[in-house]
Amino acid sequence: MSATTTATASAAPASTPRQSWGALLVLLTGIFITTLDFFIVNVAIPATQADLHATPAATQWVVAGFGLAVAAGLITAGRLGDIYGRRRMFAIGLGLFTAASAACGLAGNAEMLIAARVLQGAAAALLMPQVLGIINVLYVGEQRIKAFTAYGLAMGFAGVFGQLIGGALIQVDLFGLGWRSIYWINVPVGLIALALTPRLVPERRGVGGTRLDPVGTALITLGLVAVVLPLVQGREQGWPLWTWLSLGIAPLLLGAFTLYQRGLADGGGAPLVDPVLFRERPFSVGITMALVYGLVNAAFFLILALYLQLGHGMSALDSGLLFIALGVGYFLSSAISGRVAEKLGRQVLTVGALVQGLGHVVLVETLSGTHATLALIPGLALTGFGMGLVMGPMAATVLAGIKAGHAGAAAGLLSTAQQVGGALGVALVGIVFYDTLGDAPTADTFGDAFVNGLWLLTVFCVAVAALVQMLPGRRRGDGAEVVGDPGALAASEESDGSAVKVDVPV
Repeated sequence: MSATTTATASAAPASTPRQSWGALLVLLTGIFITTLDFFIVNVAIPATQADLHATPAATQWVVAGFGLAVAAGLITAGRLGDIYGRRRMFAIGLGLFTAASAACGLAGNAEMLIAARVLQGAAAALLMPQVLGIINVLYVGEQRIKAFTAYGLAMGFAGVFGQLIGGALIQVDLFGLGWRSIYWINVPVGLIALALTPRLVPERRGVGGTRLDPVGTALITLGLVAVVLPLVQGREQGWPLWTWLSLGIAPLLLGAFTLYQRGLADGGGAPLVDPVLFRERPFSVGITMALVYGLVNAAFFLILALYLQLGHGMSALDSGLLFIALGVGYFLSSAISGRVAEKLGRQVLTVGALVQGLGHVVLVETLSGTHATLALIPGLALTGFGMGLVMGPMAATVLAGIKAGHAGAAAGLLSTAQQVGGALGVALVGIVFYDTLGDAPTADTFGDAFVNGLWLLTVFCVAVAALVQMLPGRRRGDGAEVVGDPGALAASEESDGSAVKVDVPV
């Protein structure tokens, strides 16, 4: 049972340590399996294609369908959490994701698998912004710093070790499941997390607007699909006319969405995304920064996997083992990123982005002297170290000071920026990579393609560091700059008297 109270954010009852960190464990389990599923599927593509007799186009949709559904649904999902409760939407998303994973494991043909993957992506979109929204409201002070650090660690580990985990599952061939095991592994994990959700995760929601914006939902969904769909399919299909028409229509749809949201807010309605969010410079700059940083990681993982597996003929498991170097660097920096952020404030993001760029340069210099894969370890470790200094603190920085009533929508926007950035990065870096590779690739051209891709990723890292300088810093009395000021949320909530509805498990 639960006791329900309504109070201002500053007066909200604090969770006990068991509730607080138990809730975080459940939330991070959800974000881990959904992020893992985005990366792990690449390892299983050859086996999946052979087993289901899938065409290359169908195989592409197994990957693209998931990403497209995630990107299109995140903003709406964040708003649903604000209206109906973030724990409720998290639980629904987790339940649907678990069921969709089972459907993927049972798929008898490519069409069934694609449909299940799209459902997986929609469920992941429903779940993901609730995690950030709950963390941003549930934790304050040092707890918030630790929670966001753990969030970055979970996402990074899922991305970094996705290929290793997938390769190991397929190699072991548990119960003779083969490639299907990468989906079935989600089922027991999801069921356990789902059972613990009502016991450990408190319900929180804003009590402002209680209606969903159907016109805004349609415009933003169509606009994001118009952006992401040609990016994930264009290069493989040779950039046909429809891809350019889609990219041309996208700004019109997104512009119409922006104008409609402003008009709805001015008329006293309940917009899907309240324009007031973008009046705060930290959020508007932060979303841009998240979009640019999104260009980096998905593209890096892609071209590294292609270089290792196709350029060097390594198996999925062997190339996954090399990712351990990246993971070690990521783990070390994630463990200290909260403390570094306390000392450096927003500049922890600058340091992280530049270190990650330096890691790319080290990889380039390594490849100029040798093509031995083990020689890549120092550059990979440095890249992972920089990555860990960015991912956790970035979420805390972008969402700092967001009112509790807008936490879900803001988290949805942040996740959407990252997803769209990832699709755009894969498209841009993919063009450079495949153009360099040519029609008759060799081991040498794979090396050249990897190097050219790394140079472009380095430019993106420098752009992130430049955008950080546009963020206004908050300062304590001693003049030290603070990222994600623990008092920002309470102060902003008290300033306008908005309330947070809290269901505290007892």
